[in-house]
Amino acid sequence: MSGAATGTGVYYDPYDVGIVADPYPTYARLRDEAPIYYNDRYDFWALSRHADVEKALADWRTFSSSRSDILELVQSDFDMPQGVMMFEDPPVHTMLRGLMSRVFTPRRMAAIEDQIRRYCIGCLDPHVGSDGFDIIAELASMMPMRVIGMLLGIPESEQVSVRDANDANLRTRPGAPMKVARADAIADGSIYADYVSWRAENPSDDLMTALLNVEFTDELGVTRTLTRKEVLHYTQVVAGAGNETTGRLIGWLAKVLAEHPDQRRAIAADRSLLNRAIDETLRYEPTGPHVARYMTTDFECYGTTVPAGAAMLLLFGAANRDPRRYTDPDTFDIFRDNISHVTFGKGTHYCLGANLARLEGRVALDELLNRWPDWDIDRDTMQLAPTSTVRGWERLRLVLP
Repeated sequence: MSGAATGTGVYYDPYDVGIVADPYPTYARLRDEAPIYYNDRYDFWALSRHADVEKALADWRTFSSSRSDILELVQSDFDMPQGVMMFEDPPVHTMLRGLMSRVFTPRRMAAIEDQIRRYCIGCLDPHVGSDGFDIIAELASMMPMRVIGMLLGIPESEQVSVRDANDANLRTRPGAPMKVARADAIADGSIYADYVSWRAENPSDDLMTALLNVEFTDELGVTRTLTRKEVLHYTQVVAGAGNETTGRLIGWLAKVLAEHPDQRRAIAADRSLLNRAIDETLRYEPTGPHVARYMTTDFECYGTTVPAGAAMLLLFGAANRDPRRYTDPDTFDIFRDNISHVTFGKGTHYCLGANLARLEGRVALDELLNRWPDWDIDRDTMQLAPTSTVRGWERLRLVLP
């Protein structure tokens, strides 16, 4: 299989386990040889250069999210559920996003930082004095769920089953596309139904109560509260979006800083560098390597016409290492002049949970460094997770001095 529309020998697909293990050489070839790439096996197009990805993110009219941002859903035969923010474009998206941003307030973020820190301390303290532990099992896979649970007000006893139900939706068999049984099931939120009903009768200072009570003007000009179905949609979106990616970020921080001990020691000595470490890691190893878009009209680029109705992948992992945009892009450098990346998107669909993800990553790294300014990783047992939508570690054992 070749990039049919480009006539080059470079091959890329997001399900190829060999490519996913180290996608960067393939990304480099795409940027140079096939900046607009077509995969005839899975029938999708891909943009890899930073400038092109950035432009596409800004142009929501052409590169639409109306069929979600997951390739298998864009290509499925299903109608997308109404009122799910990630599956909408303006004006509905603008209205829904405004609604969610009133719920994700800076005050709520600040209040939750202490809870996040207490949770990290509880996870890490038992390992002080040990020779190592799996940071995914002990912290990264649990913490985002706990944080979303804190935000939503889901009791701790329920959180593990909720996370497992969420993650099952995103699993793929290695080397194969995700099976879409019913598009609306991905965000139906039914696993929260009992809890939402209980919270409606027992309000509290949490996200769920805010969602149940918030008043807004909908796209028809009607001032109303969210329907129960909409509350369930939003709860699912917040819980799902906040889970996989943040856990993966913590894994990448552990791995990348094990491989760059000088920079890790610099951060340990000067914690004002924590935010730089988070953003450079997000650039260098993005947790979501790409997003999908649905093409609403024909689109011309590099002498090629991408037809209306096509599925387009925007390759964040390739854009983040484009030498046209960054100096020495394949070097991890928390001191670089211009730490920026497209990992959280740009413009209309910029990730609403970006600040929460950064906060969790920062607190987790801070608490790791408080206990262990030095660590290595066990390369023999580490294992990438089998999902095509996010990229990160399923197993990653820290080896402690």
